[in-house]
Parts: sequence; structure tokens; C-alpha cells
Amino acid sequence: MSVSVYKLDPLPTLASARGFTLIEVVIVMSIVAILTAIALPNYTEYVLRSNRSTAQSFLTDAASRQAQFFLDRRTYATTVAALNMAPPADLAARYTFAVVVNAGPPLTYLISATPTGPQTHDRCGVIAVDQAGNKTAGTTRCW
Repeated sequence: MSVSVYKLDPLPTLASARGFTLIEVVIVMSIVAILTAIALPNYTEYVLRSNRSTAQSFLTDAASRQAQFFLDRRTYATTVAALNMAPPADLAARYTFAVVVNAGPPLTYLISATPTGPQTHDRCGVIAVDQAGNKTAGTTRCW
């Protein structure tokens, strides 16, 4: 019978064990899930509002150019391109811009932005501005 000269290390005790327990991991995952459930809808709403704000700025600029077009030609432009404007690519992917001219009398126009793609979830829907500067939207408090 041989005797080993090597000493075996004792098994680690509970106090010296390292790592996370399953309960700790589940608690951290549930906290992350709750924070995500709160933050993600708020972030999505913020992105929609930001895109709407950019579209409103574009509509206001188009209305200003429409007034200049009227002073120069005594009629309103029937397209956004006739105003020498083009929406930025990221805005064009989210909104479709249209100009409707009513021959009158009186001569009027309405420039509208209809949401498309991911922007269709915006609560305001179609936003528009007319020759008198009246701003309309699908719901209140959108301008």
C-alpha cells in the first residue's frame, strides 16, 4: 500500500465560493426588463416627436417660400419641387409632402405632410399649414 505524498486541497467552503446565484441573476434580469419596459416607449415617442418637429420646420419653410412665389408670380406653386425645395432624405422616408392649390376666389393653398413608414405611429397624423398660417394636425397640441 502506497501513501501519497501529495496533499489534496479541501473543497472550497461556502464563504470562499465566488460567482452569482440564480436568484441574483433573476433579480438583475427583472430590473433590466422593468427599466426597458419604461424607457423604450418613451424613447420611441421622443423619436416620433423629433421627426414631427423636423417636418413642421420644413412645412413652415415651404409656406414662407410659397408666399415669396406668390409675390413673384401672382399664383401659388402646385408642388414642393416648384418652390425649389426637396425634403431631406431621412424626412422623405417618414413623410410625404403635398401641395393643394384652390383656384378660388380667393386663391388658397394647403401644404401637408402625411406620415409614412415608422412615422405612422405618431399620434398627430397628417400635419398641414395653409396660406393664412393656420396649422392643423390630427390631434391637439401637435404644433
